[in-house]
Parts: sequence; structure tokens; C-alpha cells
Amino acid sequence: MDRRHFLAATSASLVLPALARSAAADKLRVAVIGHTGRGNYGHGLDTVWLRIPQTKIVAVADANADGLAQAKERLHADKGFEDYRAMLKAVEPNIVAVCPRQPDQHRAMIVAAIEAGAKGIYVEKPFCRTPGEADEIIAAAEKHGAKVAIGHRNRYHPTLKAIDKLIANDGIGKVLEIRGRGKGDRRGGGEDLWVLGSHTLNLINYFGGKPQSCSAVMMQDGRRITKADVKEGNEALGLLAGNEVHARYEMSRGMLAYFDSIANDGTGNHGFGLQLIGSKGLIAMKCDRHSLAHLVPGNPFEPTDKPRPWIPISSAGPGEPEPRNDLEETVSHHVGPARDLIASIGTDRQPLCSAYEGATVIEMICAVFESHRQGSKAVAFPLEERGNALAKL
Repeated sequence: MDRRHFLAATSASLVLPALARSAAADKLRVAVIGHTGRGNYGHGLDTVWLRIPQTKIVAVADANADGLAQAKERLHADKGFEDYRAMLKAVEPNIVAVCPRQPDQHRAMIVAAIEAGAKGIYVEKPFCRTPGEADEIIAAAEKHGAKVAIGHRNRYHPTLKAIDKLIANDGIGKVLEIRGRGKGDRRGGGEDLWVLGSHTLNLINYFGGKPQSCSAVMMQDGRRITKADVKEGNEALGLLAGNEVHARYEMSRGMLAYFDSIANDGTGNHGFGLQLIGSKGLIAMKCDRHSLAHLVPGNPFEPTDKPRPWIPISSAGPGEPEPRNDLEETVSHHVGPARDLIASIGTDRQPLCSAYEGATVIEMICAVFESHRQGSKAVAFPLEERGNALAKL
């Protein structure tokens, strides 16, 4: 499909789905890569394309034969391949969904898709495992003119703009710091930093700007981790250790940001997200929840006998009814990111959550490892260490 058809598809997506071209020849060709038993198909990155009138799933690849048969039926795909490279060569897709949750496969899959001519890639988080892998993906995308979007779906939530406006209008006063947490369940610590913390760090990057430095400590049962604690992590995350993580980041917009995760912290997952703490109030954001955010007015450091209600923030602002009835579709089912990726291809811009933002998140995670390795000293961005520093502990 040429640029004219991409632009046509993009224009249709910005008006009404009913106006989208319906002829199969005009639809963007989507290929799906999954891997049953090795991260499967992520959180709906495969099925979202059935919701986009401008796209057609032409093939799916899965190295697991049973998983492949199920995926073909689920995705209404005519063609199935056990080898994703063979699929890419055979069908020459416009867009490739890289779905497995286990990120050790992502670099190879993304680069193969780009080199096969795909102009849009939508990949499950975590994006990849090291800054070095991110470097390779970005180099391939820049060389071939491809757009890579990361499945941090909260980044596409329309409420973010309402929060921006609230902050700009002095709604919480001077923003003093950002406090982020993972889920704090059995995965707390290093695994939580990767799997859920990546969402939180992406939003910290959005509000705080680029990280300038990181100082961190990784703990196991109350003591600093050592080389003896390092092992291959779950979910093919690479070398990992610790059931407790504490990190401090200096951000380019002058804010300090913190990320903490403690295994089985007793919060019932309610800490997952971040707080923007200001002199006149705070904004609490709960990743993957509706409402995404709440305003708690008042100086958070001043005692008071007056109630401090949690006021929901909709896309129209604090305390306003939510004017949109498509948030479940747009955010939870990835329709917003998919449409944005199509638009980014057609208008030659980066997706809202691009490979560059994805690379920043990976570097923020790996900076925790490097800072700990260096005795918790502050390490500067960009990191000199482009691999996993726990290998050198």
C-alpha cells in the first residue's frame, strides 16, 4: 500500500469509522506475531485490529501449532505460519503486531518486521530488555522509515490532557515531586519494576520530562542484593534480583521522581500508578483504572479537620462528568494506540508512545541496576552501560 492509501486510511480514522474505505484492496495489511506459552498474545494487541475498519489481519504466526490454530480462528486470519520470518516474507504486511509479553523476543521480531518492509509496529511492553536492544530497534526504524509504538495504553488516555491543563492552571500549586509505585504483589521488587513499573515510568517520563540521573537500591529480604542473588528473571526478562526496589530520578522539568516496589506490600494493588504532589494538592493516578485520576485538593502537608475528597478527573476536568463513552474501547482495547499508529504513518510523525519513549523507559529501568552496581551512586543519562548491569555485579 502506498502513502496515498495510508493517508486515506488515516483521514477516515479521524472522522467516522463508517467513512473508512471498505474495499479489501484499500485496507492496511496487518500481520500478528504471537507465541503461545512464551508470552502468548499480550493484552489484546492481536484482536484490536478487528476493531479498526481500515485494517485487515492477513496472517498470524505462532511457533506453537495448537496456539496457531486457535489464533487463526480468533483473528479470522486466512494464513498461519509457525515461523514469523516466513510470514513476513510471504505476506509483506503494512503493520505488524508484536504481541508476546516476554520481551527477549521483541528485538528480533521488530527488526525482522521493519526489514520486511512494515511501516508500523505495535509491540507489547516491556519494549525490550536493554538500552542496547532499544538502540538497535531505533536504528532499524530510522533507516527504513518505520514507526514503532509501545503498548503503554495509559499514555493514550484523554484524561492526560485534562491533567496537563489542571497543572498549568495552578490546580495543585507548585509540583514538588512525583511518587510512583508498581503493584507490590508477589512480583514486588525487580520483576514489578519491569512488568508494571514500565507503565508508571512511562507516565513519569510524560509529566516529568527526560530523566537526567538515577540513584537506586535493590534489596532482598531487607539487605542489599549481591551477585549471589542474581538469576534469570521470570517472563524472560533477563538477569534480575530483589524483592524490594527504591529509585530516585532527577527529571528535566525540574521535578524529582521516585519509584518504589516492595513484594506483598499489603496495598491490594491500589498503589499501582503515581502521585503528582503539589503545594496545593495532589493528583493520584491509578494505572488501568477508571477513573484514571483523582484530585485531592489542599496542601498535602498541612493537617486539617476538613474532609479531603478524592475528586474524579474526567477528560473534561476535575468533577466533570465523563463526556466520552468510548474509553473502554479506546484505551483498554488499544483502539486509540492503533489509530494513532496509523495516523503517525500517514503523516510521517512519531506515535504518541514511540520507540524513543519506550527506550527511555528501558533506560530508566536499567539505570536502577547500574546505580545499585555502583553502590547506589547517581548515574547520568544516557547510560554508558547499554546492557544489563546486573551481569557485572
